[in-house]
Amino acid sequence: MSRHVSHGDGEAEEPLLDDVETNLDSDDGDVIFDRTMRVEEGGKKRMNFEEAVQQAGFGLFHWLLLLVCGWANASDAVEILCVSFLLPTARCDLHLSSADMGVLTASIFLGMMVGGYAWGYLADQRGRCRVLVVSLAVNGVFGALSSMAPGFWLFLLLRFISGIGVGGSVPVIFSYFSEFMPRLRRGAMISALATFWMAGNILAAGLAWLVIPRRWARLESWRVFVVLCSVPSLSSALIFKALMPESPKFLMEAGQEKEAARVFQLVVRVNTRGKGNGKEFALCVSSIRDSSSKMLQKEKFGSVFKKFLSPVREIFKSTLATRSTALLIIFYCISFGYYGLWMWFPELFKRLEDGGSPCTNVSRVYAINNQSCYPVKTAVYMEGFFIAASNLPGNIFTILMMDNIGGKALLCCSLLLSSLSVFLIYLVKTKSHSLLLSCVFSGVSVMVWNALDVVGTELYPTHLRSSALGFFTGVGRVAAIMGNMVFGGLVDTDCAVPILLVSGLLLTGGIAALWLPQTKRTELT
Repeated sequence: MSRHVSHGDGEAEEPLLDDVETNLDSDDGDVIFDRTMRVEEGGKKRMNFEEAVQQAGFGLFHWLLLLVCGWANASDAVEILCVSFLLPTARCDLHLSSADMGVLTASIFLGMMVGGYAWGYLADQRGRCRVLVVSLAVNGVFGALSSMAPGFWLFLLLRFISGIGVGGSVPVIFSYFSEFMPRLRRGAMISALATFWMAGNILAAGLAWLVIPRRWARLESWRVFVVLCSVPSLSSALIFKALMPESPKFLMEAGQEKEAARVFQLVVRVNTRGKGNGKEFALCVSSIRDSSSKMLQKEKFGSVFKKFLSPVREIFKSTLATRSTALLIIFYCISFGYYGLWMWFPELFKRLEDGGSPCTNVSRVYAINNQSCYPVKTAVYMEGFFIAASNLPGNIFTILMMDNIGGKALLCCSLLLSSLSVFLIYLVKTKSHSLLLSCVFSGVSVMVWNALDVVGTELYPTHLRSSALGFFTGVGRVAAIMGNMVFGGLVDTDCAVPILLVSGLLLTGGIAALWLPQTKRTELT
């Protein structure tokens, strides 16, 4: 939609806002979004989003934003991974079989699947910040309540609801964060944000190592651990509610020029330590969302439901179809492999305590399942801590190289290396070698997630960004559910099947990444 201004009698009207144009004629055949705004009003040029971001500068505000969004990202990692660390002890108190443990870990991802698209859609319609507050609060409150569950089924239900909250904050946080970033710094800063997932891993592993082996009066130690794991989510919700502004990109797309200008002015004030108070922002805004909102009010419930599903149809249409299909395959493959292995690492390493491979120690499985969980052995938590810390080299590499290499190349190469490392885990026969290769897998696979975080935000326009990320993370949750169910069903009998399946899927994802367009340093649309 375009808006025009007349410069006098007889003069032609000029567009205030050019339509989004899709260029299909680039040298490498990739689709590149280009939003151009050539606007004059009263002799004063109006700025598009990228120009306004550049005028606001880069500085203290963006580093504070990184810390706040990073803490929210870390809180999600803590909530997801805390279940894997409590399994070796909680299985005794809740009387869990391996199949029950598979159902429990799958329930978290089922909740994330439900929450991912729903919260993503709401974030595109109602705003990023308010959705983050609610989803983080749901995550933390129900995560804490699960610590008091007396039995397995209530614990399962509460972890499912907690997963609904996690499903919202994961895709929305990256959309929100990217919409404050200058184009030339976006890749590195999103990669830096993704490193906080590693911080969440380390925090969860460290808490498990410190808390679970100890006695806590009449409380089971794993219940204390679950309560502590809910603190990051609850504190993040409070920070976003009290301190954080709405995304200026969302406000511009919603036609809220004054609110968007105030956010840019806030960015300037923080970046200049209060010296840029007089800076004004004359912005080009869209009226598309306003029009669609009025139409939405007149529609019946059935039409509103169709509207809820319309982003899914839109991301698989025309120029977006190829990239969306490729992303669907990649999200499925990495989620099945990563979460399938990661959630079961503590249990697998427990089976390696006397040496050998978990896939060659089938004769010891039933004896292990009948062992007492107390006193708690700390080796499994120490190993989990090392695997979490092994994310660091991959995170550093993506921060330094993302803007130079580009997300597509990094995504493809890291998926192929992840596939190789999992295949080698199956081949080795000693605990030390298994631990080493697990650390390699952790360090390489984190580059896959970092690249996806960058590429996913750049492939879709603002009105679809959170919905698309929510949909694809939902697909990933389906894959994570299947991965955990497969591991839970086969880890005691045919351990080689899930491990080799993970290796094959990661290889498939690496090939699918070749279909994606290059998005290095492109403008957000």
